[in-house]
Amino acid sequence: MTWQTHEITNQFDELQDYNLFATDAPLREALVRAGAADFAPQLDTYGATLGQAETYALADQANRYTPELKSFDARGRRVDQVNFHPSWHSLMALYRGQGLISRPFADERAGRWSAWAAGFYLHSQVEAGTLCPATMTQAAIPLIQREPALWAAMKDQLLSPAYDERDLPLASKRSIWVGMGMTEKQGGSDVRANTTMATPTGQGERDFTLRGHKWFFSAPMCDAHLVVARTADGGPSCFFVPRWRPDGSKNPVEVQRLKAKVGNRSNSSSEVEFKDAHGILMGEPGRGIPTIIEMATYTRLNCVVGSAGMIRQGLVQGLAYARQRKAFGRLLVDQPLMRAVLTDLALENEANVVLMMRLAQAYERHERDGSPVEKAWKRVMTPAAKFWICKRAVELTGETMEIFGGNGYVDEGVMGRLFREAPVNSIWEGSGNVMCLDVMRAIGKEPAAAMALLDDLAQDIGKDARLKAAQQGLLAMLQEPPEQLEALGRRFAERLVLLAQACLLQRHAPSAVADAFIQTRLDPQWGRVVGSIDTRALAVDAILQRAYPG
Repeated sequence: MTWQTHEITNQFDELQDYNLFATDAPLREALVRAGAADFAPQLDTYGATLGQAETYALADQANRYTPELKSFDARGRRVDQVNFHPSWHSLMALYRGQGLISRPFADERAGRWSAWAAGFYLHSQVEAGTLCPATMTQAAIPLIQREPALWAAMKDQLLSPAYDERDLPLASKRSIWVGMGMTEKQGGSDVRANTTMATPTGQGERDFTLRGHKWFFSAPMCDAHLVVARTADGGPSCFFVPRWRPDGSKNPVEVQRLKAKVGNRSNSSSEVEFKDAHGILMGEPGRGIPTIIEMATYTRLNCVVGSAGMIRQGLVQGLAYARQRKAFGRLLVDQPLMRAVLTDLALENEANVVLMMRLAQAYERHERDGSPVEKAWKRVMTPAAKFWICKRAVELTGETMEIFGGNGYVDEGVMGRLFREAPVNSIWEGSGNVMCLDVMRAIGKEPAAAMALLDDLAQDIGKDARLKAAQQGLLAMLQEPPEQLEALGRRFAERLVLLAQACLLQRHAPSAVADAFIQTRLDPQWGRVVGSIDTRALAVDAILQRAYPG
């Protein structure tokens, strides 16, 4: 039976079959600045693959056909397996095959961190759930490197670009994934409130059994997890907990259920119970919190880059749609109010790119020479950027979905998925208040770090009164008593990120973009609602063409 009796006009599909890398001028330029141009051909190929309609279809399927928990096999044996749609495995293999997980640690070439950031940013625009196990595995590598026995046993598997979905003991795998188990019901971000206990087995100095629970156990099908547990004679410690015991039997980490999440649906998150699970102590007893903070510093950078990618995808989709869709007699892109919205989104996108790529450089430079300035970028700016960019992604994915109107709200394309996905990065690895408190703690512990950061930014302030005023405002807040400064944490983090973005754009972006960002973001009257900017003096056409030339 045929229902359609009318001609369909003025309807346009979401953008597909385009090269995400080739159409992103700010990203390509940042890669060159970082000395990472050698990585561009691979990223260009990857950007073309990600942009294919087939890849978008895989992303849709992975989020539509969500993971399923199988607790027991046919004979009642406990298996705790999570089964995924084939699209999940295809996307996981696609990302792992790029060598991005291990690139910062297995590649000595200059610009490796920037190349990783670019690849992660591209993938996050199409499917973000698969980046959760990738993020945790990458962040675990530098921690495992400091454990000689563990590193020797699994170095090749951690660094391998091969994808191995088989559920087997570590020694039988071609490559492995490492997850995290930190939070518990009673504590959440307060990991010091954890009650899971670790007891020595007496069979080896670093061998323990763990008993307790985890409220969020990310990606339970990972081959191992880093877990925080308490010992009888010390504080929280960090343990390496494999999915299988060394004797080949399944480690008793029982999956109670999978989380029914707002977004991030392709990825499995779970609640688990440890029933004397085998674990290996990492680092010194009682030093689990510093170990986890180090790991979280890496994962927070991933959150920054991933959220920037979501904002980018929303902008490109919205701009491509507005250039085709007509309303009230003309194209959306030609209507003044829509032009204000799109321009605002484009400015945000370019500011995110320069900041995330500068952060990636800081991680590489700090590894190389331990520079105090790069340490300040890494330790102070990472949580500030996570606070701001991840929070902005929640708002801006809603705005880009609104460009499509009702079509954007219908859950048959990428816009709804972006909107559902955005909050996870703002919450995971510390919500907004936790990030701002982390910024304040970093400054309180090393006041010179904040000054080093502001001094570095001052190189681009020059005689610009707006930038100077923003810098002075931050310096004034730093003079407040600690209890007052904590209350100003969100304001300080927001202003710090905006100043950093403005200074970086002043240094690297075309004047049309830099001037527009400084004029809008550092204006005391800046309206936080997207599009509430005065575009009359802005080079709107140049800004939009640069954002996406398609």
